[in-house]
Amino acid sequence: MSGKGKYISRAMFVLIFIGLVGAFIYKGNKSFILGLDLAGGSSLTYKIETGVLPAGTNVDESVSALRDVVERRVNLFGVREPSVTTQYSRLSKEYRLLIELPGVTDIDQAAKMIGETPVLDFRVLKKGAGTATTGPTVGDFVETELSGRYLKRAALVFDPTSNKPLVELQFDDKGSTLFAAITKAHIGEQVAIFLDGAPISAPVVQQEITGGKAVISGSFSVEEARTLVGRLNSGALPVPISLSGTSVVGPALGDSAVHAGVKSSLIGFALVALFMILWYRVPGISASLALVAYSIMMLALFKLIPVTLTSAGIAGFIISVGLAVDANVLVFERMKEEIRNGKSMTDAVEVGFARAWTSIRDSHIAAIIVSVILFWFGTSVVKGFAFTFFLGAVVSLISAQLITRAFIRAITPRSNGRLAKFLFSSGFSK
Repeated sequence: MSGKGKYISRAMFVLIFIGLVGAFIYKGNKSFILGLDLAGGSSLTYKIETGVLPAGTNVDESVSALRDVVERRVNLFGVREPSVTTQYSRLSKEYRLLIELPGVTDIDQAAKMIGETPVLDFRVLKKGAGTATTGPTVGDFVETELSGRYLKRAALVFDPTSNKPLVELQFDDKGSTLFAAITKAHIGEQVAIFLDGAPISAPVVQQEITGGKAVISGSFSVEEARTLVGRLNSGALPVPISLSGTSVVGPALGDSAVHAGVKSSLIGFALVALFMILWYRVPGISASLALVAYSIMMLALFKLIPVTLTSAGIAGFIISVGLAVDANVLVFERMKEEIRNGKSMTDAVEVGFARAWTSIRDSHIAAIIVSVILFWFGTSVVKGFAFTFFLGAVVSLISAQLITRAFIRAITPRSNGRLAKFLFSSGFSK
């Protein structure tokens, strides 16, 4: 096969490959994952009350455990692609829990879903409390080390005498040891079980209880007991949280943002392609095809990874298109210089790509470094922008050197006639 035939075959292979990728995007089973600002839903911000943790507690581990517990809790409700993240605000010096629930537009429901995750703990009477004929009050109980973090599982059982629903608790090894020590030290006294700061059961200890089992005998229905079991099994919060902010994006607003993003992307792409063709002529056509290929590969990556698309992420994608255009412009300007210096068309193409490579490489590496820094230190919104921009920079580097080059090589004429020079010049050049 001749050199020219080889380049045409490569260009055809690229076109077929991009066509298959495009078909995957259009007819594939996977769909794009839209972020909260595009799909609609609820966003909740909680302050993590780390100040109540006992001295010596590893705060980072507790915060991480909290995130895992809340994530399990949210997953129980079948919310599609929820996001549960934690942040530390250096300004306010506090930890925050950020929860995004796509498709959930009832903010009260969303807050209820998170707020109902229980904080379970066991408390004993203060010394001297409970001696009055009125009995002990909530303030007479003090916390112990035993809490929901040592809970292994909960189960719904029934009292064999009254057939009333009970919630049976099974602690892990450490929890069993703590429970045995508490019951041994407080025989004849009440040991209260608190859920979310409220007492739900306060039985009198008759003897030391080993084996790590406790029973909650609150006055609740079977459904309430079953709900409590589910909440406890999904995980008790290792750290208390308080709701500090909410926001809701309605489905209509999300659809509007999607349409606006798609429309602006198409218009922007069309204008860029038109400029490239009018200014750079035949190379501009190749660049436009390469930009189509670039966009298709980016969309395929968004599906395969998958990437949660937000308005900020779409902005990162659009800006990365500008980076891809810049790479083509550098190559074409180098090619034009070589043609002016008397080189043949084929030599001008090869030298143009070779000499433009260092500038393209450096600009893309700089973009990649910036995107990594933004992703590492930025908030969740900035991370969305940084990640798509990072992907765009990497794909642009591949597109400029492989795809554009394949197309240019395939259409480059062998002669340096006036028509060929005009078609491969730019601007007002002839």
